[in-house]
Amino acid sequence: MKQYQVLEMEEQDEVSVPSGKKIVNVSDLPGIGPATLEKLQLAGYSDLLSVAVATPGELVGATEMSEQTAKKVIAVARSNLDMGFMSGDEVLQKRERIQKITTGSSELDKLFTGGIETGALTEVYGQYGSGKSQLAHVLAVRAQLLNPDAFVVFLDTEGTFRPERIVAISKGLGLDSDTVLKHIKVARAFNSDHQILLAEKVEDLIKKQCLNVKLVIVDSLTAHFRAEFIGRGTLADRQQKINKHMHLLSKLGDLYNLAIYVTNQVMAKPDQFFGDPTESIGGHIVAHNSTYRVYFRKGKKGTRVAKMVDSPNSAEVEAIFKIEEDGIKDV
Repeated sequence: MKQYQVLEMEEQDEVSVPSGKKIVNVSDLPGIGPATLEKLQLAGYSDLLSVAVATPGELVGATEMSEQTAKKVIAVARSNLDMGFMSGDEVLQKRERIQKITTGSSELDKLFTGGIETGALTEVYGQYGSGKSQLAHVLAVRAQLLNPDAFVVFLDTEGTFRPERIVAISKGLGLDSDTVLKHIKVARAFNSDHQILLAEKVEDLIKKQCLNVKLVIVDSLTAHFRAEFIGRGTLADRQQKINKHMHLLSKLGDLYNLAIYVTNQVMAKPDQFFGDPTESIGGHIVAHNSTYRVYFRKGKKGTRVAKMVDSPNSAEVEAIFKIEEDGIKDV
């Protein structure tokens, strides 16, 4: 009992803040030594905001500090941040930084109100061959039109990335295909944990390697989760992991003003007798975490039809486009 009290007193001393000291960085937090700081940074807690919005359990898991210490570190981080509200005009000013990645089809761009938006998560779902992965390749090239130094991260979960498509699309836009390929960072994810880890490492590319990442592609979002979590008994665990994964992606988009484009698989609803029985995988978790949801399907004579299913600022409209060797075009 006496030993426990001594440890508790040490922890209280460890997280005490000198009066008048301004906490700016994670290293300034009381009780965060070099070893703990390194563990926090490896886990993605590189600024005060990430610590302030973390749970004690997350910090304990990342650093092995006690729960009491974690609570006090979080409290100090929160007290040194302006966690208040923004006025509407400040939000409008922030949205002026948003950029649009065009698709090559004016009709499809209209559907997206100008193109794929940075700072947002765009989900496209549809049957195989509907054009989801083709749009991913087109966006990987056209994202570099925003800035010659722009980089794209392509998380490939199904082995769909083809550099030959990048070369063809680049030539169609008059871009140097070698330069374009060098600005695309591709990683193959072999299971859901690997996929989540790769998403976490995107921040390292931005901070440690100083890459100007403008687009993160996940093709596809739910393939591994669908294969690994089988049966209703694992549904809660699957949804929780997908939720955490999508929260991380959305946070990346918001913090670094980059676009998140994810493709999603579909299933057929056997109890639906009228209308299109196609439904996306992931249920409400994926739906609520997506800023924009678009449904792709095959049209007539080799065309594709895109329908805006959910958007915060546009109607449920449709667009028709076609896929050619050098990219996506209007019909």
